[in-house]
Amino acid sequence: MKPEVTKARKLRREMTYPEVLLWQRLRRKTAGARFRKQHPIGPYIVDFYCAAARLAIEVDGEIHAQPDAISHDETRERFLVENGHKVVHVNGADVLKDADGVAASIGALVARPLHQPSAGPPPRSGEDQV
Repeated sequence: MKPEVTKARKLRREMTYPEVLLWQRLRRKTAGARFRKQHPIGPYIVDFYCAAARLAIEVDGEIHAQPDAISHDETRERFLVENGHKVVHVNGADVLKDADGVAASIGALVARPLHQPSAGPPPRSGEDQV
């Protein structure tokens, strides 16, 4: 078994309180989308992931403000974006204050993706001029 899968399974059992609160809401198919918790993508593990929207959700707590964590988070986010994923960070304190509101915001992102697919191929040279 891959080490990131083993680590993801461990993290699922040891979720933080804000992660648990958010998961209780996301697991109900927010905006009709299915979410996974502590999901491995490449060598990294994201807190929540919606495959249909290629959306990774990261719940940031106090530990993410430490210098080592900042560097790791930047590297992970670069990897995810370069591989076609969108990353959204939510503050753990915001989840504690209003977990329903945070889940609703995430649901709105899933229902209305950040980037819409194009309506077709770009015009051929000269066709765009009238």
